[in-house]
Amino acid sequence: MYPQYRCSPSVLTLNSFGKGKDGGGPSECDNAYHSDEEKVVALSTGWFSNMARCGHRIKISANFNSVYAKVVDECDSVHGCDGDHNFEPPCDNNIVGASPAVWDALGLDQSIGMVHVTWSEE
Repeated sequence: MYPQYRCSPSVLTLNSFGKGKDGGGPSECDNAYHSDEEKVVALSTGWFSNMARCGHRIKISANFNSVYAKVVDECDSVHGCDGDHNFEPPCDNNIVGASPAVWDALGLDQSIGMVHVTWSEE
């Protein structure tokens, strides 16, 4: 088991929620895939809060820009390294995994792949 936190500095990562992409399976909240043009995010396990934030919009801010995005998935901070998690290790406990549309709306360079942000519920 890995520690889970409800508050810590946030790191925005670049994720694709499409079929066969970063997340492996469909999104946890709606059992669907999402295009790179949709403003959607996955939150680390502690922030995901047993699906309590599913469908909620969060406000993400970076570099004096802000964007709203819909929570559709969990970035599992507890389990990993298996088929359900695309054979990737568990997420860190402070991740907001965001679609390319979120990165574009914030004016961020996707080639960086990670950037510090703040977020709050709407």
